[in-house]
Amino acid sequence: MEIKRVGVAGCGQMGAGIAQVCAEAGYPVLVREVSDEVLKKGLARIEKFLARAVEKEKLSNEGKEEILGRIEGTTELAGFEGCGIVIEAVIESLPEKAKLFRGLDGVCPDEALFASNTSSLSITEMAAGSGRPDRFVGLHFFNPVPVMKLVEVVRSPLASPEAYEAAFAFAGTLGKTPIRVGDKSGFVVNRLLVPYLLDAIRALEEGVASVPDIDEGMRLGCGHPMGPFTLLDFVGLDTTYYIANIMFDEFRERRFAPPPLLKRMVQAGLLGKKAGRGFYDYSEKPPTPVAGLV
Repeated sequence: MEIKRVGVAGCGQMGAGIAQVCAEAGYPVLVREVSDEVLKKGLARIEKFLARAVEKEKLSNEGKEEILGRIEGTTELAGFEGCGIVIEAVIESLPEKAKLFRGLDGVCPDEALFASNTSSLSITEMAAGSGRPDRFVGLHFFNPVPVMKLVEVVRSPLASPEAYEAAFAFAGTLGKTPIRVGDKSGFVVNRLLVPYLLDAIRALEEGVASVPDIDEGMRLGCGHPMGPFTLLDFVGLDTTYYIANIMFDEFRERRFAPPPLLKRMVQAGLLGKKAGRGFYDYSEKPPTPVAGLV
């Protein structure tokens, strides 16, 4: 099926970004949320992002309105029958995703592709219960979606070559750089990134260096745009903890096991930038390291 219209299930941070880049690429987009209130917040997030681009003179006001005009919001599944691909970006819960795909399978045409934006769950397991395992792939975008160029295109053993190639080509039409990835927990980026982040926490626990010194060491010594603790706060400590647990369950290797400090910080609500405090305190300008973590 030729992809002329895109469906996005979920209008949170990731779903809103995916809807935006699809609309920027010229696709009419239908984005769905579970309530009008959540939907309005997601659409407002898109408008705010585009408004900043207008302020920075990277986009004209007319261009902004054209992009927004391609995005339609809904709280129903019924509108997805005209979509050539539906990208799921809902909560990282396998039962919730499975329920969504069963509902979509009853609405969407047989030729439509299904894709999940999961960063850690099994594409094969989702595909098996979707009603169309041969037309199911992973499309893992990165946050913030409008800025980050990479998309991991994940193939399960159940996907047909034609469906996988169609999804790969679609990612390219969004102005992204797609890479081919097998369905292994963490895919490429998180498979390599998560152990690095967990090792940074272990180095802090073991007294190797302080939070700012470890950050500066990796930023200036390895050329990283931000150090591991700044990145952890940006991603969210709860998100990292969740992904690490899934990967540890898969591989049973120490490098994927969440360190005790990470678990304690999540339990304490020190989740990073979104919570105001993580490894840094964001009520201060510039942010200052949180004392007493170890």
